[in-house]
Amino acid sequence: MRRRAFITLLGSAAATWPVLTRAQQPTMPVIGWLSRGFAELEGNRLSAFRQGLEESGIVEGKNAIVEYRWANEKPETLGALAADLVRRRVDVILGAEDSAALAAKTATATIPIVFTSGNDPVRLGLVASFNRPGGNLTGVSNLNFELMEKRVQLLRELTPLVTAVTALVNPTNPSAETVTRDLQSAARNFNLELRILHVRDDTQIDAAFPTIGQPGALILGADAFYMSRSEKLGALTARYRLPAFFQTREFVVAGGLASYGDSFSEQNRTAGNYVARILRGEKPADLAVQQVTKPELVINAKTAKVLGLTIPLTLLGRAEEVIE
Repeated sequence: MRRRAFITLLGSAAATWPVLTRAQQPTMPVIGWLSRGFAELEGNRLSAFRQGLEESGIVEGKNAIVEYRWANEKPETLGALAADLVRRRVDVILGAEDSAALAAKTATATIPIVFTSGNDPVRLGLVASFNRPGGNLTGVSNLNFELMEKRVQLLRELTPLVTAVTALVNPTNPSAETVTRDLQSAARNFNLELRILHVRDDTQIDAAFPTIGQPGALILGADAFYMSRSEKLGALTARYRLPAFFQTREFVVAGGLASYGDSFSEQNRTAGNYVARILRGEKPADLAVQQVTKPELVINAKTAKVLGLTIPLTLLGRAEEVIE
């Protein structure tokens, strides 16, 4: 072969090497994150989820990509956001609460979906059963929706002189009717007058508090939007001197009287672990729905003192944490 022809051939081959090298590099898997909430308010949820991924060897930006889709408390947009993730051909979708999971299920029957749910996923139609989910969905459920009556009971023990309670319920939550029925039943059982306020955004939160009369108490329905506003809600109950009960510790730290609920962090950490397992080849149908079943009671003793309440010794003994 002539020298000039050899150099030409060598140069032509060299020009193709970068292309071939790139083609041989494996592409990183893509996780689709679908949430009804706001990105700036989901820090705790995301931290726990990423912890679960990292415990299983998946690190965002290193060996996996996460595509985020936020509905910004406009649940009517979840269907379009889920469809966008399907068009993106993500490898797995994380439905960050019930309405997001339902939207993802409607959008695809083939892409694996991991959900975090505060309700019974069988009753919602997400899976066929806890042990044998079937289809392309599995996830992590907690008892927070099922603990409404217990929260009313604990609120009654903390505020024995209160005869009326106001409950905030998000009407856009798929389980709003169930939450309302549970609250009505609990109020009857504990001889409390109950008023339901439908609150779905910040403007309605701000408008609701001045309408809650004294003496009275407040209980918050289990809801992802309310959880994202735990600190704001806790501060408002302190400002208006309302004995109030919710499901998250953050609410109590911000000034709320007490909380009773499952570990939100544990639920999202486990969901991250499930996403990692699916990326490694396991199928959702083979992964039983996990349940977080260790509710924790947290009481703010300082708030109780400001409200003139004496915390029963029985509750102090049962509390996982008492904030002084």
